[in-house]
Amino acid sequence: MNGRLADGTDLAKGIAAEVKAMGKPRCEFLVCPPFTILGAVKKALRGAKVALGAQNCHFETKGAHTGDVSPLMLTDLGCSYVILGHSERRADHGESNELINKKAVAAHEAGLKTVICIGETLSQRDAGKTIDVCTAQILGSVPDNSTATDTVIAYEPVWAIGTGKTPTAADVEEVHAAVRKVLAKKIGKGNANKMRILYGGSVKPSNAKEFLSLPDVDGALIGGASLKVEDFMAIAKNAGC
Repeated sequence: MNGRLADGTDLAKGIAAEVKAMGKPRCEFLVCPPFTILGAVKKALRGAKVALGAQNCHFETKGAHTGDVSPLMLTDLGCSYVILGHSERRADHGESNELINKKAVAAHEAGLKTVICIGETLSQRDAGKTIDVCTAQILGSVPDNSTATDTVIAYEPVWAIGTGKTPTAADVEEVHAAVRKVLAKKIGKGNANKMRILYGGSVKPSNAKEFLSLPDVDGALIGGASLKVEDFMAIAKNAGC
């Protein structure tokens, strides 16, 4: 919940200018601003190879759901992605795996690609339940017919989001490898091997290269560092863009 009209569009323009200067970037860029500025950000990104996404959606296309936003409303605004199941949605709004699954199905039917978030809390990690928690979230949140084309997974250890604390590279790779194995059982090995699994949780220029060089880490879901053009683009460059 960051970015009003002026600073949000300035940020988008800054990212767009940097991406344009790259010519042909070797990675995919995606920005997901608040609902209120999606239209303005779409205009600010014009001409740049940067996709637009939203931070959430409802599972119905329309109806008596005051305050909610449907997948079709997002495609109307030019979105091609939507983030679902972020830890803050799970914690602050009590979103269950079942609800996230319903949202993902609706998003896919509307033509949106989904970034489905998973991750454990500090107490779950301390109890040695990281893999169990992430496995349950994958099995429950990801639709059975998901493919590498329409779905991206983002692993975000909840205890590392915005805290400055980060797991070790070995910890991250262990979870990502385990997630890929679970995906293989759920949607087939071919889709699982191609599906992008992002790491999120205090990603910054100083640690991005280490995480992004891991075998099963295919990108990053960036939080606080995405609010500064120079930090966001420094992470991108560390990813080899």
